[in-house]
Amino acid sequence: MLRRSDKCKDRVEISPEQLTHAASEAERLAMETGRPLRVLGWYHSHPHITVWPSHVDVQTQAMYQMMDEGFVGLIFSCFHDDKTTNQGHVTVTCFQSTNQSPEGEPPMYERLEIPFHIVKNDTLSEPCLQAMIQLPRILHEEEEDAYNQAQLPESSDLITDIHNSAVFTKSVCHQLEVLTGPLMQCLYSRLEKNHNKLESLQREKEKLLQVLSI
Repeated sequence: MLRRSDKCKDRVEISPEQLTHAASEAERLAMETGRPLRVLGWYHSHPHITVWPSHVDVQTQAMYQMMDEGFVGLIFSCFHDDKTTNQGHVTVTCFQSTNQSPEGEPPMYERLEIPFHIVKNDTLSEPCLQAMIQLPRILHEEEEDAYNQAQLPESSDLITDIHNSAVFTKSVCHQLEVLTGPLMQCLYSRLEKNHNKLESLQREKEKLLQVLSI
């Protein structure tokens, strides 16, 4: 998970340094897990809007495909509530870019939907768990950096300081409400599930040992 270099609502940017770091991280995870791993795509979210990539997303994807023709993009549309059930749902799409212009003319890219499958897994690997834990920290660092930037001495006065502190506190509380709290609840539920499974396996082990001793 990467820090955003631009927090505007209508764009997502990944710096070359972040791409290099992602490739290095994939190599590190390959050595740690003993499995062949590489960066195969990029992802971002579309909060409160449709899942379809914008023209900027399509152009960005085309740029990545110049470096790797197998590179794909994932977009998650989130924070949509079903009014009948009052539950949220997430939509995801996988896409590439294809040039629809005739040969010799400037490129005109369009979305090419790529089929993909989500494979259910009952276990949570250590790298995935660490990535989940990193997200609240990354978002907090972004807010903290923005707050520190707004608190520069040359532009500071009492009213501005109070306003900036209130905005920072509100942002952190919002993160706790929508992310950190639910994440902690999810991890506690998983821990309880693991404890119950462990107890069940221990009981099964004792029964098998009794059978073997007969």
